[in-house]
Amino acid sequence: MNPKVLILMGSDSDWEVMNESRKALLDMGVEIEVHVSSAHRTPARTSALAREAAGRGIQVVICGAGAAAHLAGVVAAETELPVLGVPLAATDLGGIDALLAIAQMPGGVPVATMAIGKAGARNAGLLAARILALNDPELAARVREQRVTMAREVEAKDAALQIRLLADKKA
Repeated sequence: MNPKVLILMGSDSDWEVMNESRKALLDMGVEIEVHVSSAHRTPARTSALAREAAGRGIQVVICGAGAAAHLAGVVAAETELPVLGVPLAATDLGGIDALLAIAQMPGGVPVATMAIGKAGARNAGLLAARILALNDPELAARVREQRVTMAREVEAKDAALQIRLLADKKA
């Protein structure tokens, strides 16, 4: 196993959402590594995972966190690798707090901020694949195929809708 993407989440309760990143990457044939590590409760471990990631062959880090959502920023402070932050809805604020925390990184510590929740987690996986595809022609072909498949699915849904509309018109 030679993982290229590290997925971190602050709590195991984040797995239902962050599993979307994993699924998107596995669909693209990208090997991953996944850990629970908290910016606040296990800061030394989180720091080590971030600092040592590149040496293990990791090329992109995806971090999912809610509330104060410091995980992505802590990781970005410890590595030169691209860091993608996924805000999670962990409080009564529905993830807006996490979105703002991840988006408001200070200059010099970049974190790409995804949408809140499952769509953001899936897009983080797809964006990580696109980053890796810059230097991997086979992965680039899989990324292109995923886009073609997505377009075909939308076209099929439109065709089905047109048939229903035509049937309604005749009724």
